[in-house]
Amino acid sequence: MRILLINGNTSPATTEKGATEARRIAGPDVEIVPVTADFGAGLILTRADNVLAAHAMMVALAKHHQGCDAVVIAVSTDTGLGALREISPIPVVGMTEAALLTACMMGGKFGMIVFDRRAEPVFREVVASHGLTNRMAALKVIDMTVADFADPARIAELTVAAAKSLASDHGADSVIVTGGTMAGVAHKLQAQIPVPLIDGISCAVLHAITLARLAFPKPSTGSFVAQPIERPKGLDPELVEFIGRGSYRE
Repeated sequence: MRILLINGNTSPATTEKGATEARRIAGPDVEIVPVTADFGAGLILTRADNVLAAHAMMVALAKHHQGCDAVVIAVSTDTGLGALREISPIPVVGMTEAALLTACMMGGKFGMIVFDRRAEPVFREVVASHGLTNRMAALKVIDMTVADFADPARIAELTVAAAKSLASDHGADSVIVTGGTMAGVAHKLQAQIPVPLIDGISCAVLHAITLARLAFPKPSTGSFVAQPIERPKGLDPELVEFIGRGSYRE
């Protein structure tokens, strides 16, 4: 089995962090195919960043989907999830979508840790888009400095403090650690936290594997049927051709 892992920002280092965690959780029988966006923002925080990244991720899907069994969106704002799911012949899973649904399966309410205040409104919108606002106990923002991001010990210290506060002060029964750059952090810190610490990449990879094994057909009717682009101009030819082929698995 091959899982295509698409990072919508232009940072290869972030892609590799996600791929490392994906390989850890997937095991030796699953190949992770990591891809970094060819254009767009180096860090995805705002709504505008997300629109740029969604285009880049659609192009990446068109160019790299062949031979893969499912797709993981390795962006914690689930950039382009609906669009990629619409045009893709294989299952597509968002990392925060997977984390949220996993948190719900753990029961009770969940907390979220966000590492940049500029991204807070977008994450709240992601939660609301899944109808889960009433399941969120609280969202904590950690305003990280450049020095903080370069210091793993400082990242761990801030994350542990935020997770413990969400559990003890806000009643969170689980805590989601957001951010593609934070992939793998939850696994390393779990022993210090009294509730499940949830990583979006690991959840998304396992959900993607499950969907690939279930082998549901791509819908041939309804809102997720791919439709050809009307009068395309200035778009990547591979993307136009890919969408125009429709919804059939190759």
